Amino acid sequence: MKKIIALVIGIAFVFGTAGFAAAQAPTPATKAEDKMGDDKKAAADKKAADKKAAADKKAADKKAAADKAAADKKAAADKKAADKKAVADKATADKKAVADKATEDKKAVADKKATDKK
Repeated sequence: MKKIIALVIGIAFVFGTAGFAAAQAPTPATKAEDKMGDDKKAAADKKAADKKAAADKKAADKKAAADKAAADKKAAADKKAADKKAVADKATADKKAVADKATEDKKAVADKKATDKK
């Protein structure tokens, strides 16, 4: 008796599970619905591709702007260094000119003294 009850409950369980699974499955689409579904899929795919292309372009523009900013910063630093070197070179040249003039003056004074002694 227990075996018969267990067999009946087992069969009921199997049919219940199969019925529940069948109720959850989507109904097959008609030809018109299939075609419309493909159009929707194509539109969704195109929209996703457009969105990806826009994101890629935005990323490329952002990278280009960052590269330009870095190049501008490097150019400014190079110009500043060149200006600083030019100022230092001019100062060195001025010091050398003053030293040369002082040497010439001393030599002129020494020559004048030597001629005065004669």
